[in-house]
Amino acid sequence: MGAILGKKIGMTRLFNEKREAVSCTIIEAGTCFVTQVKRADKDGYDAYQVSIGERKESKITKPLQGHYKKAGVTPGYKLAEFDFSEMGQPLELGSHVSVETFKEGEKVNVLGVSKGKGFAGVMKRHNFSGAQRTHGQSDRQRAPGSVGGSSDPSRVFKGTRMAGRMGSDNITVRNLEIFKILPESNLIVIKGSVPGPRNSYVKIVSTKK
Repeated sequence: MGAILGKKIGMTRLFNEKREAVSCTIIEAGTCFVTQVKRADKDGYDAYQVSIGERKESKITKPLQGHYKKAGVTPGYKLAEFDFSEMGQPLELGSHVSVETFKEGEKVNVLGVSKGKGFAGVMKRHNFSGAQRTHGQSDRQRAPGSVGGSSDPSRVFKGTRMAGRMGSDNITVRNLEIFKILPESNLIVIKGSVPGPRNSYVKIVSTKK
């Protein structure tokens, strides 16, 4: 039981004991420290704030420099919060969070932000099939079609699937299996894919099942 912040390195293919190829995602979950312990009586809720990576002080703002100095840790690249129950054990301010809290074969949930696709039409965004190129239609193949009647209801209903921004959504992929752990390199290898592009940050949390 545990939780950690990681950076997605990319995907690869490894082989299991049966010599079967398994698609895996490599995540660098290392140099993580507890930078703040939030309490319900002071902050309104209980949570651990965790940083990842090591960064020069000159690259961050003065308030953040003071925040890291108060915790007694090296400045990191990103901060994220975890619930007390997610960490699985009590932690002190400035303590190190390691990949060794996880075990190979353990099930985890991975939280991240999906790839941003920009503006997309209905065929790409909602998997519409498109219109037929018959009866004089020459420029409406990828159009959404009618989105609301002119006389009744005389408006477009909320939630109607239309073209718009696609991606950059908070995604949680549940019950992924840890294939391998490399503590000396702070790497976690997870079966399957996780949300987000390369070098994006993800949260890895043990399942409660």
